[in-house]
Amino acid sequence: QVQLVESGGRSVQPGDSMRLSCVGSGSAFGERAMGWFRQFPGKEREFVAGLSWSGAITSYSDSVKGRFTVDRDNDKRTAYLRMDDLTPEDTAVYSCAASSRNRNYVPRVTTGYDIWGQGTQVTVSS
Repeated sequence: QVQLVESGGRSVQPGDSMRLSCVGSGSAFGERAMGWFRQFPGKEREFVAGLSWSGAITSYSDSVKGRFTVDRDNDKRTAYLRMDDLTPEDTAVYSCAASSRNRNYVPRVTTGYDIWGQGTQVTVSS
């Protein structure tokens, strides 16, 4: 069973950049599509970005396209979310997720993933 642990969240100023990491333990990490979601207070999780098992297929929400980049290193069992030009509207808890059912398809909904990390707080404020 894969377990996921995110790190890298912190407080930054508008316009800054940040990279989140998601380390997976257990086997089969490299066989799963991965996703990044974020959750605002009182709201449901929303899809941010995701990629296929090889990283060849990526998907982004409209709100982050062009600013965020998702990639992975399967040898290190790690997925990354690079976030540039951050704004206060990006403030949220960010979670990574793995999909046991998908390799080359990147789900954009929470039900497409069955393994979740605990989340890491990202705060953007001046």
